[in-house]
Amino acid sequence: MHHHGYVWSGPKERFDQEALRRPPHPEPPPAGSRPELIQRYREVAAEFPTSDLPPLQTAYWLIKPRSLVRGTWEEAKAAASWLGERLAEYAPRFASNSDRAPARLAWLVNAAAEQLHSGTDVSYGFYLERPSYLSLAVVTCSPNRANAELACPVA
Repeated sequence: MHHHGYVWSGPKERFDQEALRRPPHPEPPPAGSRPELIQRYREVAAEFPTSDLPPLQTAYWLIKPRSLVRGTWEEAKAAASWLGERLAEYAPRFASNSDRAPARLAWLVNAAAEQLHSGTDVSYGFYLERPSYLSLAVVTCSPNRANAELACPVA
């Protein structure tokens, strides 16, 4: 078992494009469906696997491009440490003062280490200054507990 780290930050409006954050339905719309429904299905089917947007289900980071992996660790503690570094890096931009509190950040890192050690993915999100959003995730790989059939992106 190992862990992969992911970071996304950007405009909240882009993050809110939920159709691009979930995999397309396994079956395309039936023949005779409205053209806009067929077109939207094609867009999502083409964009979901290549988009840098965080998926709604954390495990689906594993099907995103390999270039989005920001780090890989064998040990949960090392992955949680990386997450702590990212939290410290972005904390000055957090919209909420309570999210910046050092005790809260330390608690998040410790909780992440425990979750990752047990094989559970970790995903945190924060509103940043202006209408921006930050998504941080560490995904357990080989196998992923939430979706074991997903292949490792760096294998």
